[in-house]
Amino acid sequence: MSKDIFQEMRDRWPSVIVARTEVEKFTGGMLSAKYLANLDCLGIGPTRIVVGRKVGYPVEDFVIWLRSRSSKA
Repeated sequence: MSKDIFQEMRDRWPSVIVARTEVEKFTGGMLSAKYLANLDCLGIGPTRIVVGRKVGYPVEDFVIWLRSRSSKA
């Protein structure tokens, strides 16, 4: 059985964290850091980790959140 796209994204990412500044790279340009910052302010973004002024997302949580907001056309 082949992996779904979200599993592939997770498996190819070299860290357990996706920095907000790297979200665009992680999603292939589908989401931007600014968009995620806006969702975080509204309280509807993925689970986040804050270290100083840097924000990141645990890969597992980010993939679950991304999958929940995705649909096939």
